[in-house]
Order: sequence, then C-alpha cells, then structure tokens
Amino acid sequence: MPRMRPRTLAATCAALLLSLTAPSVAARADSPSPATTGPAHISATLFDGATWIADTPAHWNGTVLLFSHGFGPTTADDAPSSAAKSALLEAGYALIGSSYDPHGSMWALDSAERDQFAALTAFRKQVATPTRTISVGQSMGGLVNAQIARDGAGRIDGALGLCGLVAGGVDLDNYQLDAEYTLATLFDPADADSLVGLAGAAEANALATRLTAAVTAAQQTAAGRARIALAAAYLNLSDWAPGQSAPAASDYAGQEAQQYAWLAQGLLSFIVPGRWSVEQSAGGNTSWNKGTDYAARLRGSVHARQVQSLYRTAGIDLRSDLATLTRNARITADPQAVARLEHSSTAGQSLSLPLLDIHTTSDQLVPVEQEDAFARRVRAAGASSLLRQAYVSRQGHCNFTTAEVVAALHALEHRLDSGRWDDATTAARLQRDATELDLDGAAFTAYRPGPLTGSGR
Repeated sequence: MPRMRPRTLAATCAALLLSLTAPSVAARADSPSPATTGPAHISATLFDGATWIADTPAHWNGTVLLFSHGFGPTTADDAPSSAAKSALLEAGYALIGSSYDPHGSMWALDSAERDQFAALTAFRKQVATPTRTISVGQSMGGLVNAQIARDGAGRIDGALGLCGLVAGGVDLDNYQLDAEYTLATLFDPADADSLVGLAGAAEANALATRLTAAVTAAQQTAAGRARIALAAAYLNLSDWAPGQSAPAASDYAGQEAQQYAWLAQGLLSFIVPGRWSVEQSAGGNTSWNKGTDYAARLRGSVHARQVQSLYRTAGIDLRSDLATLTRNARITADPQAVARLEHSSTAGQSLSLPLLDIHTTSDQLVPVEQEDAFARRVRAAGASSLLRQAYVSRQGHCNFTTAEVVAALHALEHRLDSGRWDDATTAARLQRDATELDLDGAAFTAYRPGPLTGSGR
C-alpha cells in the first residue's frame, strides 16, 4: 500500500539470480571508499536501472539497516522517516535502500527483493562488510521485508517490519474488491461491473471519485450508514479515526461515523488506483468474487455485530442485501495474473531468521488484521519461534514515533545477541525502553488482532 511518512522467491532462486546478474555500480564522486571514515552519502545505479543510496554515520557501529520503502514512486530511500534517519545515524547505524526497478508499476514486487539484495552486495563491495545486517521494511516494503526474512539466511541477520502489508497482494486485492463491490452494488450500480481491468490511472481515479461521492450521499440516511458499515467490514476498516477518541465496543453508530471519516478523507482514492497498479504489475485482473458467500464472509468479521445492529436500527433487511451481493458476484480473475501476483507478492510460507513486526492498532490502509493472517501462515510453516508481533495504540498507517522504531530495533537486537526473545517484545518492555530513549513518546499496548476478512479464498 501507499508509501507514507506519519507513513517470491526461494532463497536458492534469489541467490542464483544474484549470481547471474551481478550489480554494476555507477557511483558519484561523493561515494566513500572502504577506508573512508566519517559521515558519507552514496548514490549509485544497479544493473536493472534501479538506484540505491546509503548513508554512513560519523562513527559506524558495524550494523547496516537495509530499508525497503513502501508503495509509491520508485525512488531510493533508506529510512522510514527523516526523524528516524537522524536518530539511527546518530546511534551509529549505516542505512541502505534501493528504488526498485523504475521501469514499471509502483507495485514493484517483481524487482524489490532482488534489488534490495543487490544494493547490499554493492555496499559490501564499495564500502565495507558489515558485522551485522538487519532488514527493515515499511508498508508494501514490509511485505518485501517479510520475503527477505524468508529468503535472506546467510545475508541478513534479522528483520524489523513496520506496518507491513504481510498478508500479500492477492488477499489485499480480494478484500478491497469485496468492499468496492458492496459500495457499487448498493450505492452506484452503474459501476458494479467495472471495478477491475481498469484502463489506466485516470479511469481508476474517476471510479474512486464516483464511489466516494456515493458514500458521502449514503451517509445522510440510517440505511446508508448501515450499508457503509457492511462495506467497511469487508474492507477490514478500523473504527477509530484521527483526532477522535476510540468509540466504545457497543457504540455501533460511533464506530460507523469514524469508519466514514476514513472514507471521506479519500481512502478510496488510494485503494482504487492501487488496484490498477497491482494489475499493471501482474498483467491482468488479480481479484475475484464469483462464488463468494457474503453472509459467511460477514460472519467472519470483527465488525459483524456492528453491521447487524445498524441494519436493525435502520429497519432494513441485512439478509436481503447479503443475498443480492452473493447472487450478483460474478467477477473472475485472470489465472495467469493471479499466479504472477502469488509468485511476486506473498510471504509467510516460512521464516529463515528472526522477524519482529510492529503495527498501529488503527491502520486504515494496511489493516492490523493482516498480522493475524501472516502469523497463521508462519505458524503453519512451523516457524512461529522466529516471529514476534507488537502493537502501538494509535490511528494511522505507519504512524510510529521515532522512539517506537528504535525500541523495536533494540528488541530485535536483543534476540540476535542472546538467541532468545525473552520479554523484549512485550508491550510493557517495549513501552519502557521507548520511553527511556527520551525522544518523542510511545504507545505500545497489549493487543491481539482479529481475523482478516476475505483472506485466503
């Protein structure tokens, strides 16, 4: 999902690919030699035209952080925020990151993992061999990071994921399609059969504008609000919006009002063009709803009681709407495009090194429920001992403080130093460690996400 600030391949195949396509680095004059001391900046180019950058501190502690950026323009970045970059460099970490291949979609999963490993190889050749390498990924880059945690044994020591899109591209496209289809069917029927296979960004933006206008009109009636809540349930949309207090567990009207606030702020204008970018990358439609039982899908949502209550209050028939959605669900995917997306844009089949994920509890773009789907897959692969997940009580995608990022990094380093997680990733320990940094505050909390609606169909 989007690249924001307060924002595969098996290991053998990846290694073979790198051996066949060794990076050619065209460095600028500001690139340091291995003997150079003091702060320096590198900007260089890889074999596929991707750029990579690196920043080294005045006093390097020997650890490199390999940063995978999120969805957005394919420009190189090496830190999750400017504040985090300053703090990490001051603490002695070197930072690296690539742009990914700039010649295609912003959903650059076809090249991202390869280019990250190539950037690391180039850094080793041109600067120095680090004593430790930690992968860090944010948003879509969190999916890249999870792939690196799967494939990076021997090159990477550990991984830190920030608000990662770890459920993968296929799940993302499908649950977002469920929500868009619900909105179109109930509020904008003319678009119900035109949600996939979009011709380009302009068409995607126009569709997002129409759907947003339909939601805005629907919010004026009790029936409309109930149906917005139904679509929000399929979207796994948080009911805690910026600038507001979290609604009570039984305040269903308040929950819907805050879900609507997310939608009114332009959420669909991110989601719908994002679908076009994924389709552009995969070469066809990657989502489907034919054969979907929308009543069963709602029963699996953490928002089911909210939807049922709002429908009763509005005096409209939920079973009738669910039957309509199920009966008219006829969108099919391009099997080859789905196969390409599954190949490039999944993770969780296993882990080969320790991974700590942190996520805000109210993330409008990459729902926190993605962490549940990912944990289930890692557990099924028998790799749960390598995974830990921690949560920050805050609204917004990738809305972490610098203290939270640094404290999470230190918790991962504890695992790498000791071979044990111990209590380093508990909410209480992370909160204490982040607060003691005396930077910009922290809000770690004990939390367990619910299931991801629409996952694994």
